[in-house]
Amino acid sequence: MQMVQYVSILLEGFVMILGLMLVAKKKVYGWGFALTFAIYVFYDLSNLLSLGIPKNFLYTLFFAATFSVLWAVWGVYQES
Repeated sequence: MQMVQYVSILLEGFVMILGLMLVAKKKVYGWGFALTFAIYVFYDLSNLLSLGIPKNFLYTLFFAATFSVLWAVWGVYQES
C-alpha cells in the first residue's frame, strides 16, 4: 500500500508542474493549482517520512491548500 502513496505523491507533483505550465500560458489560476498541489506533496511527504512537523501547522497548510484550489476553480469558472 505504501507504493500507492508514493505514486500519489508523484502524481501530485505532476499536477503542480501543470499548474505552473498554466501560469506560463498567462492563466493566473494556475498559481492556485500549483500551490495546492505543492502543499499536498509537502503534507504527504511529511506524514510518510514522519518529519515531526506539528499537526496544527499541517492542518493550517491543508486549509491554505483548500482555499487555494477554491480560488483556482473560481478562476476557471469565471473564464468559461
